[in-house]
Amino acid sequence: MADSRTSRSSEGLGSTSPAPAVTRAAAVMDALSASATGRLTLSDLARELGIPKSSTSNLLLALEEARLISRQGAEFTLGRKLVELGAAYLSRLDEVQEFYRFCEQAPTLSGETVRIAMLDGTNVIYLARYEGHPAVRLTSNIGDKMPVSLCAVGKALIARLHDHDVDAMFSDDAQLPVLTPKSLRTGAELKAQLSTIREQGYAFEDEESTTGVVCLAVAVPTRGAHGPSLGLSVTAPKATYSAEQGSQMVRELNELARSLGNPMG
Repeated sequence: MADSRTSRSSEGLGSTSPAPAVTRAAAVMDALSASATGRLTLSDLARELGIPKSSTSNLLLALEEARLISRQGAEFTLGRKLVELGAAYLSRLDEVQEFYRFCEQAPTLSGETVRIAMLDGTNVIYLARYEGHPAVRLTSNIGDKMPVSLCAVGKALIARLHDHDVDAMFSDDAQLPVLTPKSLRTGAELKAQLSTIREQGYAFEDEESTTGVVCLAVAVPTRGAHGPSLGLSVTAPKATYSAEQGSQMVRELNELARSLGNPMG
């Protein structure tokens, strides 16, 4: 992390932005979000932004007054106001509301753990989670990111892309993040699965992110030219999972995907 900070210009982050204070404020929240502990000191953040401590201190004071960050002793964390803003965003996203309504009524999905996610570069961001299966406890929360190679929904979403776009994201020898012995290791392994996903219309994850857990996912048809790239996934314990159960899950996921992608049916 220190290496990336030393490359900052003397004028610091945001020096070429039309609104440098906004750019720096966003960088503060990004840095806090990316921190392993969720906490950073004034000195840490000043180095991250590449500006003097005095300027950083004024910026942090303004963010604290807006409740976007919180001070805990000599350290800063993300503020609760962000939860309110995130909830307001999700409450206005029609796809999320329809997602919950459908899951509650679906014969199979109503008893499972189902999630809706959005593609963000080489990651997915989870927007909502329906928990109908208390036996499956997932580490990912709403707002969390997951590398596409580690989750069925990520693979379903990049399978929609052109091969040259996938190649630009992952070279064949790219080293992928690993969470379990079954995690994909290279870009070539990931890309080898895409033709199967495209042919069968869904992605399958076999204990690649969590041991003992399988996951199926489908992409949502894009709504409009600039609609978000959304995907749906359902998770189940491998010990009780069956092919028949998987087929029913995929049918209901596809029905939900069609509803989200084309609400007029």
